[in-house]
Order: sequence, then structure tokens, then C-alpha cells
Amino acid sequence: MTIIDLQDGALSARVSTTGGVLLDFSWRRDGREIPLLRSSGDDADALSSACYPLVPFGNRVRSNRFRFEGRDYSLQPNTSWDPHYLHGDGWLAEWTLLSKSATGVEIGLRHRADGTPYNYEAKQSFTLSGEGLKLHMSVENSGEAALPFGLGWHPFFPLTEGTTLLAEAQRFWTETEGWLPGEPAEIPADLDFSQPAPLPQRWINNGFEGWSGKARITWPEACTALDLTTDPIFRNAVIFLSDERFDPGFRRDYFCFEPMSHLANGHNLPGLGDLKVLQPGESMEGAIRLQPQAIS
Repeated sequence: MTIIDLQDGALSARVSTTGGVLLDFSWRRDGREIPLLRSSGDDADALSSACYPLVPFGNRVRSNRFRFEGRDYSLQPNTSWDPHYLHGDGWLAEWTLLSKSATGVEIGLRHRADGTPYNYEAKQSFTLSGEGLKLHMSVENSGEAALPFGLGWHPFFPLTEGTTLLAEAQRFWTETEGWLPGEPAEIPADLDFSQPAPLPQRWINNGFEGWSGKARITWPEACTALDLTTDPIFRNAVIFLSDERFDPGFRRDYFCFEPMSHLANGHNLPGLGDLKVLQPGESMEGAIRLQPQAIS
């Protein structure tokens, strides 16, 4: 494990090669440290971190099986508590430090098929500037056959009494047994974030299709907002808000808004749910940006 501290003016971030995760992203203003993502200790795993990568795709595939170009593929569970191959491999792997400076770091991962048909090479970079934090990721198919790939991140945002979310989308996906997506539907009133709105007091684990690629999280108690913007490939998102049944220690102190290049279970959807078919040697990439703003 290598921990890399980044600093640019009042902004700071901390990156770990274990899981390829962010451990912290904070803004020092008016003599106080304002967490822009959930802060975690240096020994935190991905599930306790501030943000982790989703590669070679995010979320789950129904029954851990898919058929592509006339071949049947299977996936193996990669946690002890979920029967699915969950969120790819990046968040469970040790990444290699490729380069670093005071304001940026690049890390890499070479994955060879182990419980999945995927062979790939991924890179992540984290770059601080006066405007905020940029996360960039690429993945190259280093296998011998074409396969559908996707990218995303799983950030954890602080949740306070006054927190609101703005994130306009076109369609909502229900949830079914096994934490899997169900069917597309109209967006429920309490999950309509086309205008700033608080998170409802309940479990949320749903995909949003046709997302605008822009979101704003506002913490009025800290007179702070965080603008999330993405490259065009990220037009899907998942909102996750836990509860005590899933996590007995949950204190309703965070929620997740996960930018993704594709829909959950895209392998089994028409058009592959925006997954991108990569031939051997082909790659895809994308970036998201987190920019804090002072508000009154």
C-alpha cells in the first residue's frame, strides 16, 4: 500500500494504491476543514473509503451470466456477502504507482482473468487544481476476444440534515431481488432531483438513465456546494442510500451518487445498456470533475 497526499492551495486529497481509492477530498476555508467526500483512515478498504473505481464495469450482472457474440460467459462472486461479481476488480486490487507530483498522481492496474473473462489494463489519475479535483480513468482490452466494457466511480458524499441533491435524469430503474435493476419507470416524486431536493428517509439503490452529466450536492450548514460534471460517456448514474437492515451500523451520514458509462446489468439489456464493445487492444476513457463552491 502506498498513500499519496495531494495539495493545491486550500484543497487537499489523499489517494491509496490499495483499491485505487480516494481516502479524502477536503477544502480548508474560514479556518475549518470541510469534507467534500466522506473522509476515511489510511487503512480503509474500498467500502470505507471516500471513492473507489468501477472497472471493467460497475454494479452487477443478473445470474453472473451473459451471452455475447454467440458465446456464453460466466462471472464468479468476488465478495463473501453478495452472490454476484460486484463492481469489477479495481476496488479489490493493489494498483501500481506510475507517477506523482504535489498536485497529481497516476496509478495503474493490470488484471488477468480470474473468475471473469476479462483481461485488461486500467489507469487512473487524480489531479488537483485551484478549481477542484479531476478523476480520469482508462481501460484497455488486453484479452484475445472482444468484450463489453464500462467505467465509473463510487463516491461517498457526506449526508447532513440540510443536504440537497440536484441531478436531472430522464428515466428511473426499479430495484428487484438481489440488489439488481428491475424495470425502467417514471422517476418517483421523492427521487426527482431535477430541482434541488433532500434525500428521502429510506433505502435507495436505483439507476438513473439519461442523466445530464451534471450534479450539485449542497451542504447549507457549511455554506458549501460541490459541482460534479462529467465527460459525455457518463450519462447514467446510481444513487445509493443505505439503511440499518443492510448495514446495522449505518448512521445516515453518507449517500452515494455513482457516475457510470452504462446501465447496471447492461450485459443482458438491448444495446448492452451503453456498455462499449472493445476489440483486443482497444480502449475507452473518461473523466469526472468535483468543484467546490462557497454559497451564502
